[in-house]
Amino acid sequence: MPQHHIAFWNVENLFGPENHPPRIDWVAKAMGSDLRGWTKALYDIKQDQLTKVIAAMNGGAGPDILGLCEVEDRAVLDDLVARVNAATGRSYGVVHADNLKDKRGIDTAFLFDETRYSVDPKLVFSHFVIRRTGTRDILQATFKTPEGRQLVCLANHWPSRSGGALESAGFRSTAGETLAYWHGRIREEAADGKRACVIAMGDLNDDPWDASVRFNANSTRERGDVERSQSPRFYNLSWEYLEWQSQTRTGSDRMLNGTLYYNNDGNVFDQILVSRPMLDTRDAAFKLVDGTAGPEAIPDMVSHRSSEGAIRFGLPKGNADKNVDTSGYSDHFPVSVTLEEGPDTAV
Repeated sequence: MPQHHIAFWNVENLFGPENHPPRIDWVAKAMGSDLRGWTKALYDIKQDQLTKVIAAMNGGAGPDILGLCEVEDRAVLDDLVARVNAATGRSYGVVHADNLKDKRGIDTAFLFDETRYSVDPKLVFSHFVIRRTGTRDILQATFKTPEGRQLVCLANHWPSRSGGALESAGFRSTAGETLAYWHGRIREEAADGKRACVIAMGDLNDDPWDASVRFNANSTRERGDVERSQSPRFYNLSWEYLEWQSQTRTGSDRMLNGTLYYNNDGNVFDQILVSRPMLDTRDAAFKLVDGTAGPEAIPDMVSHRSSEGAIRFGLPKGNADKNVDTSGYSDHFPVSVTLEEGPDTAV
């Protein structure tokens, strides 16, 4: 049966150049010092580095669907798509919604192969995570194959740990509740909700064992619990790559024990959650290919100076032209999983 390579990547502050014409005025004001020295030349190098990684995914074919976060606007996505299309020979489209709530204006988005899927704009939603201060959204889109198979994807970028992990935990709990709420609504709206194939992916800024992910988002490491559940629960694939051997994807014999490293400590913030039907091969439009979930990195991404973390190429706190490492890519590794078409085309 045909397979589908689904990936997610926090591309670390993909902002347009310092004098980016489409930039929203309040974003320009909020980001002024960080964008100082972020020249068109640096921006182009950043785009080329991202393209290099994306084109290397899926055995060099590029992903079929790629969720993204930390992108400024549609213009930078269009620049990225032009490069990725040229590098892969594919024809990628974009799903994007402006997030005007986040203090930096950063967005979530999807790139998708337009020869394999169509997207009905009426089935694209931006779910705002509501707190007393503005925060990030969850982007939902339904990808439909020519045969009618439907995959509902939710791209997440949960609130950061700024101010402390404990002090900011409530914001991520709210994000987890928002995700769980819409998972339930998707099942209710589907023709046969119990067969709806839903995949949530993103930078959750919490680890898979944290309460926001386990309890608020209603996800678990226990596959059997999800297979038996009649309620909308997620199976969290990130548990499968906590001790993941990276040789098959990085060409090295090193372990990647995290998707993000901060102060030399690894975290598994970048996660993939799947709904029950994809674990049940009898009646699902898509099914999980076991053993395929994990971080995805080309060897050049891996820094041997920071406990095997990714080499950063993002905006520093000011004076970008002097403080950017142009050999880098992002401070996060991409994560991906392979799905296979199942017998059911109706949902």
